[in-house]
Amino acid sequence: MKPIQLISPVDGSVYAERTPLTPEAAKAAVARAKAAQKAWAARPLAERIALVKAGVAKLNEMAPVIVDEIAWQMGRPTRFGGEFGGVNARTDYMSEIAAETLAPKTVEDSDKFRRYLAREPVGVVFIIAPWNYPYLTTINTLVPALIAGNSVVLKHASQTLLVGERLAEAFHAAGIPADVFQNVVLDHATTEALIAAKSFGFVNFTGSVGGGAAIEKAAAGTFTGLGLELGGKDPGYVRADADLDAAVDTLMDGAMYNAGQCCCGIERIYVHESLYDAFVEKAVAWVKTLKLGNPFDADSTLGPMANKRFAKVVRDQIAEAIAAGAKPLIDPALFPADDGGAYLAPQILVNVDHSMRVMMEESFGPVVGIMKVKDDAEAIRLMNDSPYGLTASIWTTDYDTAAEIGAQIETGTIFMNRADYLDPALCWTGCKDTGRGTSLSYLGFHSVTRPKSYHLKKVQK
Repeated sequence: MKPIQLISPVDGSVYAERTPLTPEAAKAAVARAKAAQKAWAARPLAERIALVKAGVAKLNEMAPVIVDEIAWQMGRPTRFGGEFGGVNARTDYMSEIAAETLAPKTVEDSDKFRRYLAREPVGVVFIIAPWNYPYLTTINTLVPALIAGNSVVLKHASQTLLVGERLAEAFHAAGIPADVFQNVVLDHATTEALIAAKSFGFVNFTGSVGGGAAIEKAAAGTFTGLGLELGGKDPGYVRADADLDAAVDTLMDGAMYNAGQCCCGIERIYVHESLYDAFVEKAVAWVKTLKLGNPFDADSTLGPMANKRFAKVVRDQIAEAIAAGAKPLIDPALFPADDGGAYLAPQILVNVDHSMRVMMEESFGPVVGIMKVKDDAEAIRLMNDSPYGLTASIWTTDYDTAAEIGAQIETGTIFMNRADYLDPALCWTGCKDTGRGTSLSYLGFHSVTRPKSYHLKKVQK
């Protein structure tokens, strides 16, 4: 098998290299997962929860190593630490609701009938995780899957090969059996072959629309449950009654944090005409405070993109938009670390419209387009004019107005006066080309379990 290389965006070096499993070895790994699952599910729920939480605690102990590894693998500045705040919060919440969510729901318990709905694990859960938030995105499915009694096979992105190894190391050290949670390195062909062979009870994939289509094609006819979080082009809308400074600070952070490599990052902003000029002026000033540089430098607030080919996509979108009449407001010379490769200067574009790729296709980089709108109706029309639907951020002083606008937007999550955040009590979901399925909240447990009905009748003598 051809080795998979992890090229670090920090310096272009080969940071790690792993050989993918052969098809035979991959099948054997799945067989071990299936064999181990029944005994794992038979353990008391409280024991499974305790072991999962212990695994996350072990992961926290690795923080100094993990933070450096994330920087080497995908470029996030070390000043931001790891992803432990979200990892811990999501683990704690899913653990807290597990007993109530997974408990049988009684319909009748009388002297004649006992009728109830139970939930049971789907068997082996396959997680195909992305590189942009490599721990958080894995935890979203890993924690509820294990707690619910499934075994898990994890395939991490080639850009973050070491993440799966760290997760397995931590969870195994906590006492979760090696066959119950396995990290594997697979190529695309073997991955698709395993799915096509009905190897799994549920497959969770986070990645591109093309990748999601390939997963669906592989699973066709298998009736395997799929969770697909795919592309996004999340909008922000600043109404006339918005807190301008708060809107600028949150929306621009949502656009630029992690070099714009966030599933729910802000990629397009619509501002009411009465606030437009002031918003743009403040947004430009905000971006000029960023420092692009080596992620190990303490003053770097913006690191390289995860791969130079990802940066090329963004550069091409910016260049095409400018050629079509867009106006760039950030001089790249202000960011001398921009090397034409993975290190990319942030950019704000105005005079943009929806004929431009930068306003319609996922950028997944540190660029945002800003448009002026005259009213809510125009903003709603533009926010819905997208093939994607993950989140939308509305800036207003009124809950009811935000809810009324939100009801008209085709998206998975509506934010009011915040952005780029996952609440573990609310399900993470999308519509249109963003995909389908849910994670987190009580619905996250429904994805990794199946309902089972019990209709028990007493025979009267």
